[in-house]
Amino acid sequence: MKRYCFLLLTFLFLLASCASAQPAALVVMTHDSFAVSEAVVNAFEAATGAKVIFLPSGDAGLMLNKAILAKNAPLADVIFGVDNAFLSRAIDEDILESYASPELKNIPAAFKLDFSNRAVPVDYGDVCINYDKAYFAENNLAVPQNLEDLTKPEYRALLAVENPATSSVGLAFLFATVAHYGDSFADYWQALKDNDAVVVDGWEIAYYVNFSASSGKGSQPLVVSYASSPAAEAIYAETPLDTSPTASILGPNTCFRQIEFAGILKGTKNRALAEKFIDFMLGKQFQEDLPLQMFVYPVNPDAALPEAFVRYAQTPTQPATLSPADIAAHRDEWIQAWTNIMLK
Repeated sequence: MKRYCFLLLTFLFLLASCASAQPAALVVMTHDSFAVSEAVVNAFEAATGAKVIFLPSGDAGLMLNKAILAKNAPLADVIFGVDNAFLSRAIDEDILESYASPELKNIPAAFKLDFSNRAVPVDYGDVCINYDKAYFAENNLAVPQNLEDLTKPEYRALLAVENPATSSVGLAFLFATVAHYGDSFADYWQALKDNDAVVVDGWEIAYYVNFSASSGKGSQPLVVSYASSPAAEAIYAETPLDTSPTASILGPNTCFRQIEFAGILKGTKNRALAEKFIDFMLGKQFQEDLPLQMFVYPVNPDAALPEAFVRYAQTPTQPATLSPADIAAHRDEWIQAWTNIMLK
């Protein structure tokens, strides 16, 4: 009996030792556009002894819906990719735990939209109108400079926009028009419709099918995309380019600034590890990886930008902004007004 007990205890000890030898796993919920270098992830895993598992969960809106539906049994430890269009909803649904990362001291106040530190800013980018340089040169047509120009007859049927009910890019552009025109934004959209603006469901179709510069076959030389898209065009060109074939219209309130946030999901069993990952995302190594992975800007001003980004990407001096509270109060109302005009 004593020998049996000794063997049993030895087995249990070995079993526990094997279990404890397994690396802790940190699950990070992301939108489908999330990307990070393998070397960067490996650096975090080496420093912590943990294994990072990414959980792609659709676009930003769908990802947030999944997190809310699962808040009593969270699907992940950390969530990344909630932007300022949906920030207030994430806060109101109480799915995030507060964490004042020491790395936040380096982040400019303009990006800190949640003073409770439940949502921590990680990156930002600007949704703008992109244009096909060759089209305007070949047709001896001036490039529009602002939102008002897009309603002029010389630009009839030249603009492709995304449905804000199905596209975060389309939603951001809708916000730009609201910020610029206030309660008169619906009149502006009626003018765009009267000028035969083309509506598609998502960015991929707008950019790769409708946009003439990307596909070479599209009918629209103007498309709602990102201020960083010209950099992507140059960087991914099959042959080296001295200049990008596209550029962005950067007039006041023409672009809308998106800020993406990360947060620790309530109910995590890996709070300490989740905190380390938030710290890591705000650190230079992760921040400097962002531009060429997701074509967004780091919020950490100490993070150096790649040379190609500095050369080709554009940044508006006066992007349109709306408060998260204003967006929360009126988002559905604005989308419905847009739908009533553009799809009926």
